[in-house]
Amino acid sequence: MELEACGSGSSGEADDKIEILTDSLVIDNTIRKGRSREREKERTKLRERRRRLITSNILAGLRRYGNYSLPVRADINDVIKALAHEAGWTVELDGTTFRSKVKQWTHSEFNRDYSGSPYIPVYVTVPLSVFKDKNQLVSSEGLKRSLCEIKSANIDGIMVECCWGLVERENPQQYDWSGYVKLFHAIREAELKLQVAISFHEYVENDMVISLPGWILDIGEENPDIFFTDREGRRNRQCLSWGVDRERVLNGRTGMEVYYDFMRSFRQTFEHFFQDKTIICVEVGLGAKGELQYPSHCKEHGWIYPGIGQFQCFDKYLDKSLKLAAAARGCVEWGRVPETAGYYNSSPQDALFFADGGDYDRFYGRFFLQWYSGVLLDHGEQVLSVANILFKGTKLAAKVSAVHWTYNAPSHAAELTAGFYNSCNRDGYAQIVTLLAKQNASLSFVPVEPISVSQQDSFYNPLVCPEGLQWQVFNACWEAGIQVSSTNTRASCDRGYFAKIVADAKPYDDPEAHHLSSFLYSRLTPSLLERANFQEFKHFVACMHGFAAIQISHEALCDGDRPGAACIMHQ
Repeated sequence: MELEACGSGSSGEADDKIEILTDSLVIDNTIRKGRSREREKERTKLRERRRRLITSNILAGLRRYGNYSLPVRADINDVIKALAHEAGWTVELDGTTFRSKVKQWTHSEFNRDYSGSPYIPVYVTVPLSVFKDKNQLVSSEGLKRSLCEIKSANIDGIMVECCWGLVERENPQQYDWSGYVKLFHAIREAELKLQVAISFHEYVENDMVISLPGWILDIGEENPDIFFTDREGRRNRQCLSWGVDRERVLNGRTGMEVYYDFMRSFRQTFEHFFQDKTIICVEVGLGAKGELQYPSHCKEHGWIYPGIGQFQCFDKYLDKSLKLAAAARGCVEWGRVPETAGYYNSSPQDALFFADGGDYDRFYGRFFLQWYSGVLLDHGEQVLSVANILFKGTKLAAKVSAVHWTYNAPSHAAELTAGFYNSCNRDGYAQIVTLLAKQNASLSFVPVEPISVSQQDSFYNPLVCPEGLQWQVFNACWEAGIQVSSTNTRASCDRGYFAKIVADAKPYDDPEAHHLSSFLYSRLTPSLLERANFQEFKHFVACMHGFAAIQISHEALCDGDRPGAACIMHQ
């Protein structure tokens, strides 16, 4: 029994030792496996870091040297998509990929019978080259002949720009309207209606430059902060800064008082033209080129298309306004212009403020952009309010141009620097439309010029979307009941060019039958009155009036150089 007990005890101890030994081996194996896993994790981390470094270098190189628009946290799919776009392929959100086709102007889009379509009035701008020194007409008889000839195209009227620099040129509140009086009488005698643009900006027409009044430029020599200013301190003398709207720095007057006095003088001088309805519309100049936007894309300061431009609020008056707004918000440190907003020719991804995930969509960025666009809206409302008082009973208009070249970027950087707070999560034109509705004003939209099919490949840029911007603006106006007119920015009598304008003016697939309220052709030149060009223009007017049809060949759409090449337009 004792032996059995001893044997049994020895066997139990042996089993315990074996179990302990086995547990030790298991633990050792577990430790070794754990260490192996840790080492593998470290190696994986090192490989991942190296992969990310390589990816980062590739993305940086593509952004810097290849001009690719890649998100901040781009991955290989973004790179493949960008390369596919460059190679002419389209990659949809779900990865579906197919070869892209350049949108071409098809026969079905332009071969249309416009007979019975809505009547769209057509006006023609008279160039200010009709004036010589001291605000006098160059040739009254020649002007009358040109007006009679252009009237034979059945146009509805004439547009004339009344330049501040011509009328109040020498001294403040001394207005010389003599040249305009003769011009307006000639237009009335031709039995044409008259639209007037009140221009508080520098006027440029070919080699002709009409600068701001001399007394304004003299003030600017002593106080250059009356002009818009960029980060480098360069002054833009095309128009006054909106910062002086309420500052008595213009010989004792504020900017608003200067605008009011000028428009009041115009109304008093041409009262009888308002009474007999010769003047039917007043387009009020609101900034550089007469447009409601900051002069952020100034070629004289080095801007080249499609650069994003620069913020124009470094004069001391707008700087003071920004600091006051920041203090009122309780964030004094926000009283500064973004320092990472790039340069005139940066792309959105080159400027950290506008890049994906940049400050433009954070608290400080939203505050700054709200203030920046708010200054634009406030200026527009103040000037239009004054105009409404002076021109009561006459239609008002405000001009806005298409800043379209970064429309597909999330930040819409070029629009932001121009004062249109139209980023991907915000409608920047709704407030402008609301402003126009409040002031009973229409919108004069300066669109992008159509290009021929043969040119489209060389113009490809994934951020550009002129049609998207145009229809956003048009639809915003139409939904609010605001009339929209348009114009051209280059003189052309090409039939395909005219066909594109008519198609945009009267969208054939709009169930609401929206259309432009009027169209302004710029400008009345000797070239326009040449026989072949004039015949094309007459047919264009007939189509806009709803009295003609267009037939146009594919060759004409592709040929942007020869007027009316291989086209047929009949009445």
